Amino acid sequence: MTGATGFVGSHLALALRQRGDAVTALARSPAKARVLVGEGIRVVPGDLHDIEALERAAAGQDIVFHVAGLVAARDEAGFLSANRDGTRNVLTASERAGTSRFVLVSSLAAAGPSLRGVPLTGQEAPRPVTAYGRSKLAAERAARESALQWTVVRPPIVYGPRDREILKIFRLARLGIAPVFGDGAQELSAVHALDLAGALIAAGTSSATIRGTYTACHPEVFTAVQLGVAVAAAMGRSVTTIRIPRPIGRALLSLTEAAANLARQTTILTRDKANEFFQPAWTGDPGPLTRDTGWRAAYNLDRGLADTFRWYRQAGWL
Repeated sequence: MTGATGFVGSHLALALRQRGDAVTALARSPAKARVLVGEGIRVVPGDLHDIEALERAAAGQDIVFHVAGLVAARDEAGFLSANRDGTRNVLTASERAGTSRFVLVSSLAAAGPSLRGVPLTGQEAPRPVTAYGRSKLAAERAARESALQWTVVRPPIVYGPRDREILKIFRLARLGIAPVFGDGAQELSAVHALDLAGALIAAGTSSATIRGTYTACHPEVFTAVQLGVAVAAAMGRSVTTIRIPRPIGRALLSLTEAAANLARQTTILTRDKANEFFQPAWTGDPGPLTRDTGWRAAYNLDRGLADTFRWYRQAGWL
């Protein structure tokens, strides 16, 4: 697998080990990889552009889970290099190594926004609205063009222990505020990282999912306002919702992007991201994945946020 030292990948790696599977992980960082070795995971040093390392990692594997990806880049070329070209390299190495099954962790961003009340199943014509979404769709197309028995899984918001993105919402809620873009009525889906790990394993071990595209999430739908309230409730607090109008939101995102560029850093809070923040809905329908594998998400939002908060406190993050 790729991405085993990251948020989603670490949960998948541990879930595979708990099943008794032998796991090989491609890892760029020796320091982060030490944790994997301690869990009995074989580590191959390398990155997505190191074909030889990818071939060594894929050799003898029954399934390749491609989890690694870039969520922040300075431009579209950066996204494409990591997400499209990196995926092509993993596919090439997997084919050369004789691996048959390939599971790509994509994103709901590749599908594009949904309509309110109409969650996406994975069968709709994709219409991504950001550079990130277009790069993930390009990765999906690379998988579909390969000779492997591929499966694409598109998660929406992923959260849980070790997640640093929803941590930001927790920290704002601790201050008593919950900023939302627009009127806050945007509908959302989410999946706890443990549930997503189970979904990926189910997708990779079922013959019914070969050449299928699925959304992995809990069926619960909530609004952006409800997300902020639920995060606060997990901490036993209440919040004041701060609605950010579109012109102000775009201006703020332009400032965060400019600040990151000046610091020679990357951020997910860019002008391009406004194309996601002001859509009516980002919701998915897990029904097809349940139908084909029997997988169901165990964590609804309240339970998942409570679990996440407990971990944050124990880890000293909050």
